[in-house]
Amino acid sequence: MAKREIIIKDTHRGLWYEDGVLARVVGAGRYVIPARVALGPFRRPKVECVLVDMRERDLTIKGQEILSSDKVAIRVSIIVQFRVTDPQAAVHEVADYEDRIYSDVQLAARRSLATMPLEEILTNRNRLSEDILRDVKESAGAYGVAILRADVKDLTFPGNLQEIMNRVLAAERMSQAQLVDARTRAETQQIDAEAQGRLKRIGAEADADSRRLAARSEAEAQAIRTEAEVSALREQERAAKAYATHPALLRLRELEALRELARNANARIYIGFDKNAAPGKEEKPS
Repeated sequence: MAKREIIIKDTHRGLWYEDGVLARVVGAGRYVIPARVALGPFRRPKVECVLVDMRERDLTIKGQEILSSDKVAIRVSIIVQFRVTDPQAAVHEVADYEDRIYSDVQLAARRSLATMPLEEILTNRNRLSEDILRDVKESAGAYGVAILRADVKDLTFPGNLQEIMNRVLAAERMSQAQLVDARTRAETQQIDAEAQGRLKRIGAEADADSRRLAARSEAEAQAIRTEAEVSALREQERAAKAYATHPALLRLRELEALRELARNANARIYIGFDKNAAPGKEEKPS
């Protein structure tokens, strides 16, 4: 038998067997499988190379009919993303790792759905996906496969149940819309009330500030008037003291006053009689 060559791509690994015994795991490259010599003491072993795909792949588990905890039959489709991490374990530990993944995911979905009522299945698909992933991930790791995702793709219910569910979902959507509308109206009213209250507070504060400014202005004006009156009284007191000390100053003030009155033609000046004047003699008005 002539020798032959094989080429392993980066996306694959090769399990190199000699006479049925795994000799090594080979990576990407060109390899020569020697010709087998059947006779003689230098018989070469029979060499085989099994390729294992290391790329990430999808596996769809379709239409599994499963009963929920409240005995409702549901058809579920699940998509699984996986990748081989240990080619030796993937080939040696199980007969077909893809079939094993299919069975493991199917059983995990049954176990999870059996504990969930219909309402929870409808509202919480994530729990089903998380349960399957958690259940399958560890077991798949034992035969060299990493489960990356396990998501519920489709849920199918009996016809009459589907119609009821559609009505329930429509009612829920309507109630949610009404709740949102009511909440929006309440929030709008609250905002309006807060705005009105804020405006009233601002108006009251403005009125109070205005009254305080008016009172302060009046107090300052009164203080100025009082200070002016006090200053005038002090001036008068100083003038009185000056006149008492210097009587001639008072006489000068009188003369200035008479001069001012003399400028007015309608003014009348009365001069009092002298007590020491002789009887019968009167001072004539000037």
